[in-house]
Amino acid sequence: MAKEEKTILVGNILFWLLFILGIIVVLWVFLGSSPTIEQALLILILGMTIKNSIEIKGLKSNSSNLENKFNSLARDFKEHIKHK
Repeated sequence: MAKEEKTILVGNILFWLLFILGIIVVLWVFLGSSPTIEQALLILILGMTIKNSIEIKGLKSNSSNLENKFNSLARDFKEHIKHK
């Protein structure tokens, strides 16, 4: 398993743990009023931030792959023009 895949896997697990914890804390606020609503929102926002950072990292790796494909396409066009 590649390093990026491990990072994404760990990030997804962390996101779901924080998301479930956030829902539990929100329910706890409404039912038992022990933590504050700010604490519950902080957990949910932290989970969403982690999820967004993982998705951005995935997009960056896809963009580097796309850049390599465009470079090879440009090379092919240059070779094609030279042969005319």
